Amino acid sequence: MVTTTELRDLLVTERVMPIIRSTSRENAVAIGRTLIDAGFRALEVSLTTPGALDAIGELAADARAEIGAGTVLTAKDVAAALAAGATFMVTPAVTASIEASADAGVPVLAGALTPTEILAALERGATAVKLFPAEFGGPAYLSALRAPFPDVPLIPVGGVDLTTGRDYLQRGALALGVGSPLTGKATDPVDLISLALRAAAFRTLSAQE
Repeated sequence: MVTTTELRDLLVTERVMPIIRSTSRENAVAIGRTLIDAGFRALEVSLTTPGALDAIGELAADARAEIGAGTVLTAKDVAAALAAGATFMVTPAVTASIEASADAGVPVLAGALTPTEILAALERGATAVKLFPAEFGGPAYLSALRAPFPDVPLIPVGGVDLTTGRDYLQRGALALGVGSPLTGKATDPVDLISLALRAAAFRTLSAQE
């Protein structure tokens, strides 16, 4: 099991955490394996994907990457994801799953948007704050939050592409959570060749200071 410190350190190095949402377990696994082969070492699989727990288990068998469960809402979700092989949790909001994860010693990236929500997530034991939906305020909003929260690890998620991703990182984001601009829309046909090309482009962000 990865520790909170190890996950933060990994995300600082990686800079980009792909978010996988798909219409089937098979597609999610194919996407995940392509991303791991491309060099990504931390991936999120949303529990909204049919067969997500099985997909997490298959991807977690590859020791090259840490596999997190996303859209984790309840303590029951935490237990199921852990049993499947997830090593960290990601929530879309301030939910009971934050405390359940912290109580289990599992790193959790907790969804929050406002200052009040950020404080609530931290009080419940968040390892880092997933700033969601980040496109609501964009990179300028992250900069505004850095003033009152200079030491809070913020991970923008939602509408993050190569251009905004660079801006977020320059403004102090710990890392980025990237969904469809990298992994494709859940309803799109899976094109692994195009995915590999997008993955290579996003991997360039890992070298950004």
